[in-house]
Amino acid sequence: MRTERDTRRGGRSRRALLASATLLATGLALTGCENLAPPSDGGPSDSAAATAGGGRAVNPLDNPDGTKPGLAAVTSPADRARARSLIEKVATKGRGPKTGYDRDKFGYAWMDSVPGGVPFAHNGCDTRNDLLKRDGEQVRFRTGSNCVVISMTLRDPYTGKTISWRKSRATAVQIDHVMPLSYDWQMGASRWPKGKREDIANDPLNLIPVDGPANGAKGDSGPATWLPPNKRIRCAYSVRFAQVSLKYDLPVTAADKRMMLKQCGG
Repeated sequence: MRTERDTRRGGRSRRALLASATLLATGLALTGCENLAPPSDGGPSDSAAATAGGGRAVNPLDNPDGTKPGLAAVTSPADRARARSLIEKVATKGRGPKTGYDRDKFGYAWMDSVPGGVPFAHNGCDTRNDLLKRDGEQVRFRTGSNCVVISMTLRDPYTGKTISWRKSRATAVQIDHVMPLSYDWQMGASRWPKGKREDIANDPLNLIPVDGPANGAKGDSGPATWLPPNKRIRCAYSVRFAQVSLKYDLPVTAADKRMMLKQCGG
């Protein structure tokens, strides 16, 4: 039979246990459960979080020579108005025949010795590696080199994905010609001297490292028939297309111009 003293001891024991449980719960809440293993799929991946941040990408309106990284979205009403004003300056004409086109007519890929003085030319590093260095993050070079990129992280503007790239899987990232070389040929570059064709093929204004499959899907399409899957940067893409068109005095088709204006609210 329990005595009054036993009852008091039992009550004190229960209160002590409750107090200990309360302290434990409070401690876990304050520390954020730092010592507990997180669930394997309990939140957004590092890639998703990085992509949302936008990286170092620059608005193309603030990058008229293409020497700064990436392709940031054009979002403000003022910038979209500037974008439409720029696109309006682009001339139009019908797309000519592809007869005679060959990639070699634009020089070998990726030549550092282009004659026209485009940015990054004659710096001792080929165009592809120049572009990987420009847009890549966490860039690592081959031992003894400050040119040959062997790994990097790319925040791909076309898909919105973050790509961990290794040179052993080179085609996972490809260098896109914003105005495709075949398109250039059909819009007037077939009549250019070879040196000018080599310039547009290696001009950083016309080049963006992107997801390989996305680049393959684009082919030699203009904006009327292909746009980046990432809708947020379609106005920026249209701006860059217009910048290349204006720099090289190359028209676009009327349908392409209409689509470019539409992407920027026109």
